[in-house]
Amino acid sequence: MSTTFSKPAADEYEPYYDIYIGLVPDGDILEILEEQLRDTVSLIREMPEETGNRAYAEGKWTAKELLGHVIDTERIFAYRGLCFARGDQTQLPGFEQDDYVSLGEFNSRSCKDLADEFEYLRKSNLLLFRSWTEEVQSRRGHGGGYVMAARAVPFVLAGHERHHMNVLRERYL
Repeated sequence: MSTTFSKPAADEYEPYYDIYIGLVPDGDILEILEEQLRDTVSLIREMPEETGNRAYAEGKWTAKELLGHVIDTERIFAYRGLCFARGDQTQLPGFEQDDYVSLGEFNSRSCKDLADEFEYLRKSNLLLFRSWTEEVQSRRGHGGGYVMAARAVPFVLAGHERHHMNVLRERYL
């Protein structure tokens, strides 16, 4: 199946997500997600463990915690997208990122393990997104107190990952 996505319209997501969607370059979102997959996995696998265990400032996440946050967000938003795509109108809860990170025990894991988890998760999500027709992409659902179209999910994920990988490169590496 050949799937194409158009960038979501402003009424298809909460305005807060402009900060992420605005980071996504023009082009095929599935190709962008695949390119990110290769780049991010390579970056994480090459990162020294001591870098992974370090925060760039007092009170900030370690690099491994930042990666864990990216993984958690990818997983949560993919689930939301699945629910939206399937027409589920359940009010899905938000999540408190700092609580998830503090309980995620990411510092006890290796960079390779985190890279593997991100790789398998992103590959799985790409398979899901490739299955979405235009009709499926336009379905909307409720998550975290807002309404979102399924089509917005891959764009939010791409922008969120890009934002945090920029932070990783600029402040940790």
